[in-house]
Amino acid sequence: MTPLHRRSFLAAATSLLAAPLAFASGSPKILLPLQGTPTSTPAQPAARRRVLRCAHLTDIHVQPERGADAGLTQCLKHIAQQQPAPDLMLVGGDTVMDVFEAKASRAAELRRLFSDTWSANCAIPVRHAIGNHDIFGWHRSKSGTTGQEPDWGKKYATELFALPGRYYSFDQAGWHFVILDGVQPKGDSYCAYIDDEQLDWLKKDLSNRPKGSPVLVLSHIPILSLTAITYGKPRAIEKRGQDTSINAASMHTDGDTLHELFSKEGVKLCLSGHQHLLDHCSTDGVAYICDGAVSGAWWKGIHQGVPEGYGLIDLFDDGTFEHRYVPYGWTVRS
Repeated sequence: MTPLHRRSFLAAATSLLAAPLAFASGSPKILLPLQGTPTSTPAQPAARRRVLRCAHLTDIHVQPERGADAGLTQCLKHIAQQQPAPDLMLVGGDTVMDVFEAKASRAAELRRLFSDTWSANCAIPVRHAIGNHDIFGWHRSKSGTTGQEPDWGKKYATELFALPGRYYSFDQAGWHFVILDGVQPKGDSYCAYIDDEQLDWLKKDLSNRPKGSPVLVLSHIPILSLTAITYGKPRAIEKRGQDTSINAASMHTDGDTLHELFSKEGVKLCLSGHQHLLDHCSTDGVAYICDGAVSGAWWKGIHQGVPEGYGLIDLFDDGTFEHRYVPYGWTVRS
């Protein structure tokens, strides 16, 4: 990331986080109308027409504990009641909790639970990205896997979500959608970037998309996000004056490369999750939104002020968008 990009990114993100998160007395409510423009929100032309409404769900972490399947059901019903209802569901990963370290029997249980809950409660077309918790057995010592299991690794997710591949693209309503796989192995853990094969594909895909079509990118881990800096414990006071570092599992380590490509290729919006936090930053004409989690604090309640919810995005024919974060009113269970 160049110094200019870093400064503009932090300024845009900080200005957003300082203003729009308003909480009424009692239960928190977040309604964030965020225009698809990099700086201000000028009036849009009267001829602008909405062509697609999307719901962005991320970090569902479905599990049999704490009523998580009932929470997902409530969320899906809440989405279906929106007027108008979304045309497309974008699910940003960490859909199950958790197969990264799970034994095969637990992974099979979560597969059944997600499939049954989703099929019974959602008729809206859906596109999935892969999250770190959706990858079966990468932590071999805890999962007891060998790597030879037929659904080991990302194959578990590609089969469960019926994906054409771990990354892919499609066109709908005049927009081009790119679904990235930014979760890469690092020992028994993971870090965030797209591999060389995927980067080559991405460059060709953006170059060959329908001429002039605006682009929406979906990733699990944020490509750029202030949440990666603010997340977790404060830096120790003795580290003042030292460089700020960002964990390689919290934000894409190739964000500068991707942002440079996106700013040249007409990418308008990048959606992510992973942090269970909410922010919106824009620079060089590209907007980055990290939405809060369907599961909140992993089904234990509101996470750092952000309640359980989902993003609602309207896409327009002129390449602009509107976004708001919608809590669905989940009550925590023991």
